[in-house]
Amino acid sequence: MRKSLLLLLILLPACCLAQVKITGKVINMTDTKPVPNASVFLNNAQVGNKTAEDGTFTLSNVKPGKYDFIISIVGYETYTYSLQAGSSNIDLGTISIIPKTFQLNEVKIRPDPNREKYYNIFRQQFLGTSDNTAQCKILNSDVLDFDYDDVTYVLKASSHDFLEIENKALGYRIRYKLTNFNYNPAKAMLYYEGISNFEDLKGSEKQKRRWHKQRQIAYLGSSMHFYRAAIKDSLSKENFVVMRLIRKPNPNYHGGPNNKYQQSLVNKPLDRPDFFYTTDQEGLFAIGFTDCLYVMYTKKGQDPSASNIQAFNMPNNATTIISFDEPHAFFDNNGIVANPHSIVYEGDWGIRRVAEMLPVDYEPVVEKK
Repeated sequence: MRKSLLLLLILLPACCLAQVKITGKVINMTDTKPVPNASVFLNNAQVGNKTAEDGTFTLSNVKPGKYDFIISIVGYETYTYSLQAGSSNIDLGTISIIPKTFQLNEVKIRPDPNREKYYNIFRQQFLGTSDNTAQCKILNSDVLDFDYDDVTYVLKASSHDFLEIENKALGYRIRYKLTNFNYNPAKAMLYYEGISNFEDLKGSEKQKRRWHKQRQIAYLGSSMHFYRAAIKDSLSKENFVVMRLIRKPNPNYHGGPNNKYQQSLVNKPLDRPDFFYTTDQEGLFAIGFTDCLYVMYTKKGQDPSASNIQAFNMPNNATTIISFDEPHAFFDNNGIVANPHSIVYEGDWGIRRVAEMLPVDYEPVVEKK
């Protein structure tokens, strides 16, 4: 019995031992009455709850880190507040949320004959094309709104309510409010953002063991894993190699995703101080480089759909190219980038989509030898 207990403690993530709570009360700004049944959650995390009849709420088991705290309910503007969770409980006090104002106009609704086409493009780009995608389902696609440009072929999308996504590969139900989706096939560029909350699917013990294994596989070599390893100064120990990639515009480029650059790889690993920086804000770090970063995770092979960046006679490792649109990308203790417009991923991280998405408070299981 003692051995079993010891094994259990070894396999549990450290975050399970934390008991940080966030409390508060939600009221209507107009009449100061409590707002019951509002969704309160930490963005992209597994922590969430509903407000009680008196508007109060409690979020438990919050892992230390930087989060966006969200309040969402039909008929009110979405409330967002950035907070830093540490080792002490947080009382947010009374929070006033603003009722939405609606202007009713006569609307003539005509079915869009191209909606199915737009949805199929969206689904492939949003969920991805990995093996996990076959087990990932959007349950309410009717909340999506599409805007397609027939000249540029750019597809834009948003959702007027939360998408309900069931990921049976990783064992999550995800509620995702899509605020911005932009897919440009001519430039092979995809950008999307939104707010989300994760919930474990119910399953047998066998299913749960499989989900834990698949989550671990999704985590290892991911951007979240990379940034967390950079913070701990354990990139090499955790099987990451970072090199300098020099790029220049190709004067013979005539469009399309390939041959856009003339590039050369400096086949010498960079040191962490070459691209990693601390900041004057607690829990916030930065990454930046004058050229591109060529990041390899040596414990996993490259997905065939990302093979277009395999070059330079390098091993067939899971490889990502990071290019910078701003001097620095800032990220927190959880390994989440705070200004995603600042960077572009190509390769392994570039093809990881919602089917591989983990909550920001996910902790991998580390088995002690």
